[in-house]
Amino acid sequence: MLIGLPLRSQLRVSCISRCASWFTSITGSKRGARLGGAAPEGTGILPTSGGDSIFWSTKAQPELAMKVTHSLAQLQQDHVALELQCIDRLYLNAYVPKLTSAGGIAAFCRGYLGHRFASTKQAVDMTKAFIKSIETFIQREGLELVRFKKGQRKDDILQEKLRSFHREEGVIFVGVTQEKVRVPRTTRKALPGGGTIPWIIYSTAMINVYYFYCRDRDFGPFFIKFCSYFPYSAKLCINGHEYLKCQLTQRGIAFEPLDNGLLSCADLPTAQRSADGLTPTKIDTFFRKWLARLPHPFSAKDRRAGYRYDLSVLQAEFSLTQVWDRGLHGRCFFEEVIRENIDLGRPEQVQLIFGRKMQRKTATDGRCRTRIITEGVVPSLHVYYKNTHLKQYHKEGRALRTETTINNTYDFGVGRRLKNLPALRQIGQAANRRVLEVERLTHDCHIGTEAFDQLQKPAEVDGQHASALPFGQPRVQALLAVLVLFCLQPEGFRNRQLRPLLAQWLGISESQISPGRMSYDLRRLRLHGLIERIPLTQRYRLTTFGLKTALFYSRVYQRLLRPGLSQLHDPRTSQSADLARAFDKMQKAVDDYARENLAA
Repeated sequence: MLIGLPLRSQLRVSCISRCASWFTSITGSKRGARLGGAAPEGTGILPTSGGDSIFWSTKAQPELAMKVTHSLAQLQQDHVALELQCIDRLYLNAYVPKLTSAGGIAAFCRGYLGHRFASTKQAVDMTKAFIKSIETFIQREGLELVRFKKGQRKDDILQEKLRSFHREEGVIFVGVTQEKVRVPRTTRKALPGGGTIPWIIYSTAMINVYYFYCRDRDFGPFFIKFCSYFPYSAKLCINGHEYLKCQLTQRGIAFEPLDNGLLSCADLPTAQRSADGLTPTKIDTFFRKWLARLPHPFSAKDRRAGYRYDLSVLQAEFSLTQVWDRGLHGRCFFEEVIRENIDLGRPEQVQLIFGRKMQRKTATDGRCRTRIITEGVVPSLHVYYKNTHLKQYHKEGRALRTETTINNTYDFGVGRRLKNLPALRQIGQAANRRVLEVERLTHDCHIGTEAFDQLQKPAEVDGQHASALPFGQPRVQALLAVLVLFCLQPEGFRNRQLRPLLAQWLGISESQISPGRMSYDLRRLRLHGLIERIPLTQRYRLTTFGLKTALFYSRVYQRLLRPGLSQLHDPRTSQSADLARAFDKMQKAVDDYARENLAA
């Protein structure tokens, strides 16, 4: 189920619910005070109350309305039993560099094969020989040829075959299906003086594709698929977690497997080093090993002439798995994350997570967005940036999985060749870490009594005076709300960038805020320690204290005071609102207590 999330959509529940639970504990009410409003329709999430806190819990697990007073950072620090970074699924393109263009095909036909004109018909004999070698290989190895049906999940067939495959290494089965493939074809090109000649063009066609599902003692299950049409492009799919399990098994290190991961491990540092040891050189060696064992479309003579396969990255998944000591802790953490970070797909947030300067076209054409998907009672958070997909979900009720899938390396200015895998790994793992850091910062925004009191007073720093930042003052609230916009953070921000946003928030024209007044505001923010100037520039950036302060001011004011006071003082709701009734009950309890003590 998809939920559309506008730019400023927020679930106003966190601060208000904690205040309501405080009043509930004073008054002894079992019902609680629901100040945060209803959950979005269609999410399968219900507001629950009672006890010392109020959280969103699922219909299937009402016990998740548990007492959780720890911050997200504390939950991760105290209750994460295992943390592992690993390449997950790696989908590679195997291609012959000399045969990736029409000119290369023509050179192969004319220069290498020696034909007068270039035509794909001249590779027909190669194609027949390749298909014949596949058939001979299947017969010699006693393998089953599975003809995949439309809509059939190939992974399900692999898992079924693996249960009866007991060899440490070998080909499990071969599959064949028709797929749409981009291939070179021959057409007739008209010459200026009349007549035509064969000409190479590229088009798509439905071609038989052969899948070789195998098991390797070092890499575990994988598959290689070959297109049966010249120039015989291929794909290799491996899984980094399967590679890791094989390495741990060979070293005799005990571990408990998780579906596509680890649930526990006797030697976690060694497991992390093994996961990091999946290098381009090892992958290339592994690929060459199996090319030598499987039917090959190019002869040894062709390979000596330079017609050899090379590997490039089509899709790379980088995962961060955090296994919790109790599944309930992980579930509460993730539901808190979803509630507080439903806007991670905004251009401003994506730019912070991936460390990329966002172009206006990318920000406006829908390539940056957030989705919350609920399958049954298990929600997942999805963030999109161009062709890159970041997904976060609770895995098997025990682990929080954060994974970044890069579908186009050019999104980050990185080449596609396999040698660039370390750079892609760094980008993917950094994105996983950043999204967790953003989630922690946006949730753990408490600033402390002393720090709050100091913001209410003028500041003196090295003889420079700065006026106070009083909570609730409209201009201060608007200024801090604007600072929270993440688009201002990666490269910093200038005076002129802040002015139009502040004017929009205050509902006035930009001309009503002079550059001098904006400089005055920036100066007091800097002297109070909320922002700092980037050296040798006229740009500013938020400090960690500034971000937490801005979030605290904005959330308490927007989510607690405004809706709470409206319930208390609005004549239309003062008799029916839960908070108003709780206040009345508290006031009566205080009055009764005072009368009893005065009488005594």
